[in-house]
Formats: sequence, C-alpha cells, structure tokens
Amino acid sequence: MRDGNSTPPGGPTGDAGASAPTVPAPRDAAGEPGSVHVILSPDRTTIVLSGEVDADLGPDLAQATTDAEEAGVPIEVDTHHVTFMDSSGVAFLARLTSRTPHRVRLLHVPPTVQFLLEVTRIGELLDVVEDEPRV
Repeated sequence: MRDGNSTPPGGPTGDAGASAPTVPAPRDAAGEPGSVHVILSPDRTTIVLSGEVDADLGPDLAQATTDAEEAGVPIEVDTHHVTFMDSSGVAFLARLTSRTPHRVRLLHVPPTVQFLLEVTRIGELLDVVEDEPRV
C-alpha cells in the first residue's frame, strides 16, 4: 500500500528503465576541525586559518592576535581552507584590525567568508586581496 506521496516502482512515470533521482548526501554533523597557524617573518605576519573557525578555536585565535600584535609588522590572514566561520572568526578579524597600525590583508577568501564580510561589514576594515584569475 502506498500513500499519495509515494513514488511508484520504476519512478514517477512508471517506466521500469528510469533511474531514481539522486539526492545529495547530508553534510556530516562533525566537520573538519579548525586550525590556526601563525607564520612570522621580518616583513609580515601571516595567519593561516583552515577548517571550521568557531568558538572551539577561541584560545588559538586569541594567541594568534597576541603574536601578530607583538610582531608589529603588517598582518595577512589566509582563509583559503576555511570551510565554516561563525562570529568567533568575525570577532578575531575585528580584533586584528583594531590592534594593529597597519591594514590587515585578507587572502584567498572563500564564498563562506566573503558572505560574512559583507553581512557584518567587517570587510570595510580589511584589504581583501582578490585571487588572480586562473587561465
């Protein structure tokens, strides 16, 4: 017995040879854990963020802010491998912009981060460096 929402055998048209529509698999509940890496050089500090940038990274983001501030050189934040960012990441970027005399440069910004930059308007305080188009 089928209800009105059931699909008959062979698909909606009843053709035995028709293939069933594919449904994307749901996203895993646990995503890629986030990480923060600070690379110090004489002329700049590069902070590389990856994975999920959320409250779990709070202590690491605070330490990265301190390390970058103490270095006293321009700061770049590479977000190429960020898969998710919440308000913790936005607050981190805001702290960086308020604690350095140089404008913070944001490199390799994925769409998920670009959306947050636009919605929160934090992007106005940063220099977002566009990736070179690939040929």
